[in-house]
Amino acid sequence: MAFNYDSYLRLEKMPTLWCWGCGDGVILKAFIRAVDKMGIDKDDMCVVSGIGCSGRFSSYVDFNTVHTTHGRTVAYATGIKLANPTKHVVCVAGDGDALAIGGNHTIHGCRRNIDITMIVIQNFIYGLTNSQTSPTTPQGMWTVTQKAGNIDPTFDGCELAVAAGASFVGRENVTQPRKLEKLFIKSMEHKGFSYVEALSNCHINLGRKNKMASAMQNLDWIDSITVPVKKYEAMTKEEQLNLLPTGIIKQDTVVREYCDMYQDIIDVHQGKRAKITQDDFVKKI
Repeated sequence: MAFNYDSYLRLEKMPTLWCWGCGDGVILKAFIRAVDKMGIDKDDMCVVSGIGCSGRFSSYVDFNTVHTTHGRTVAYATGIKLANPTKHVVCVAGDGDALAIGGNHTIHGCRRNIDITMIVIQNFIYGLTNSQTSPTTPQGMWTVTQKAGNIDPTFDGCELAVAAGASFVGRENVTQPRKLEKLFIKSMEHKGFSYVEALSNCHINLGRKNKMASAMQNLDWIDSITVPVKKYEAMTKEEQLNLLPTGIIKQDTVVREYCDMYQDIIDVHQGKRAKITQDDFVKKI
């Protein structure tokens, strides 16, 4: 029997407003299947989204949801998680939402290692607002803000997340929906800040203006620039150029999670312990 998504969706919001062939629907379905396999009660899940095509994500799922301002998903999610540390909190943001206006919040979410899963729908463009250059737009591609070709260096969000201290970092392609589903499960099972990039197509506002007029042409291009992380790590620096590794890029299970450390602060003020020492910042193995 086919998987029944209806119980996880706000059916009155269907059909979605996403363009035909958009990968956002693949990501939505992979996320729902992941939640179902984990057996998470809908009342124990909060999905926070920002502005852009990805911002509609929270409107479609039947969980606790918050539709926030542009670039502020991690800020809102941090407050929600600190107030409800036993609940699952998931941010969904686009590459512009997460890495441009929201880049500072993303960095500090990673640095704090708060137990949030951040799903970045990475389609290499500002899709909803009609094709402006985003931090992840490949150099040389046409955009409405750089019609002669993008000259900005291309930003790698996963490298940023690793450097900023996220304890789980992963990436997958919408052409691999089962792998994406498994990556979502791994990221939500992980205790700490999980940064997950879902590479998606925007054939309307990126593809057709860069000789990839159909969804499949755009997806074929994404396939051509991705490689499994183990294969990627075996390559030379020259071979890695312009390729993006997929799979689990980093997982640190030793560093402590922020809500747990915040509880230590509460315990100090309630007289349950004397003070916090450096030994408190690493998990006891």
